Amino acid sequence: MKELTHASVAELSALLSKKEVSAKEIAQAYLDKIEDKKSLNAFLDVRPEVTLKEAEAADRKIAEGTASPLTGVPIAHKDIFVTRNWASTAASKMLENYMSPFDATVVERIQEAGLVCLGKTNCDEFAMGSTTANSAYGKTFNPWNEHVVPGGSSGGSASCVAARLTPAATATDTGGSIRQPAAFCGVTGIKPTYGRPSRWGMIAFASSLDTAGVIAQTAEDCALVLSQMIGFDKRDSTSIELPPEDLTIGLNDGVKGLRIGVPRAWIDKAAPALRDSIYAALKVYEDLGAVLVDIKLEKADLGVPVYYIIAPAEASSNLGRFDGVRYGHRAQNYTDLLDMIKKSRDEGFGPEPKRRILIGTYVLSHGYYDAYYIKAQQVRRLIAEEFDHIFAENCDVIAAPVSTDAAFRFDDKSDPLSLYLSDLYTVPGSLAGLPSMSVPCGMSPDNLPFGLQLIAPKCKEARLLRTAHAYQNVTDWHKAVPAGY
Repeated sequence: MKELTHASVAELSALLSKKEVSAKEIAQAYLDKIEDKKSLNAFLDVRPEVTLKEAEAADRKIAEGTASPLTGVPIAHKDIFVTRNWASTAASKMLENYMSPFDATVVERIQEAGLVCLGKTNCDEFAMGSTTANSAYGKTFNPWNEHVVPGGSSGGSASCVAARLTPAATATDTGGSIRQPAAFCGVTGIKPTYGRPSRWGMIAFASSLDTAGVIAQTAEDCALVLSQMIGFDKRDSTSIELPPEDLTIGLNDGVKGLRIGVPRAWIDKAAPALRDSIYAALKVYEDLGAVLVDIKLEKADLGVPVYYIIAPAEASSNLGRFDGVRYGHRAQNYTDLLDMIKKSRDEGFGPEPKRRILIGTYVLSHGYYDAYYIKAQQVRRLIAEEFDHIFAENCDVIAAPVSTDAAFRFDDKSDPLSLYLSDLYTVPGSLAGLPSMSVPCGMSPDNLPFGLQLIAPKCKEARLLRTAHAYQNVTDWHKAVPAGY
């Protein structure tokens, strides 16, 4: 039998349904491996007794014949989703040891589907970053090479899937935080349409951008898990009123006749080895019957400056609640209320949240609101309209790089601006609220993974997953496992 911790979600589901292995045996195998690979620092909170209790409940459902297809399959949750049984810290000292009295909607739905939680994964503090080096609890390492970043902000989720410490993990994407770490760690990650999964119970960063998603080994696994997560939630005012959808339907329909938009200007800016891998992937699609269509994404090039006005502005508003009175860390020594708030925030927030709060407060301040924030929102609309026009007139799916190169070393990009620019190819889709994903498509000369980004029109997750699945049916990049894992 294939080693349990190397099995995909689909394979584990099949083993459980045939009763060839128990949910408790699977959970214990993963918990043992998580303990063995603690140095990766991919998990922030693991509570074996809670996990095994969930696994035992799953085994009872399987024995009674009341199980769903994913009952007993393990999953990990990014530490941006609040959970009752594990600490919810957003990787910040501001929420150290915080235990939520309720579960996020995404967590709730995954529990209802019978999946077993292995714990909470590390991330950049309040999901702000591209490296998972901004965590207050230490950086997460990339299992392919401990000297390079796993990406961010969902680096813990991507790293633990790549290292086979979990078959799947929830994640969030505000400007690329699912796609970029998935690409850097050689796994598959999908950000659905903004509003399809509920934001209720997600610790907010930028409310008009934050989107829950999933990272797993394959597009099929992503389809299985994401199907449990999406659906209207009346508790979230931005939730789209669409019914739940089984995203595995039509997964094997192939890509014959599918029009794939190719932004050559984006691809040609990438590092030579990545550029060659992207064009090789496009050749695979062509051989499968897809039609390649050249497109230009001119407005999308404005994505980074627009994003880094809107996202910090919303962050400065959302993080205002953490003042030592209503939520979060409270300083011990202070003279009056104002001094207490100042010291609480200074002690609780790390450098990156402070930086984004300051930028956001500035662009929202009197005299700059119209010049920056309103203008950025206007350009955001133009970016969204450009995507709408291209999908209406030219193509069904867009294929592009996720980043300009493979994962970089921790010490290569120390200034914030160079890190912000690493979101060059991911923020346009986020600003437009489009479903997009990263699919492993090659390796660099240094044996680091490359990712192919696929973007689809709003609410076309099934088309996106079908496109990725067709590629993975004829390639093996998604099957690669880092040495020692």
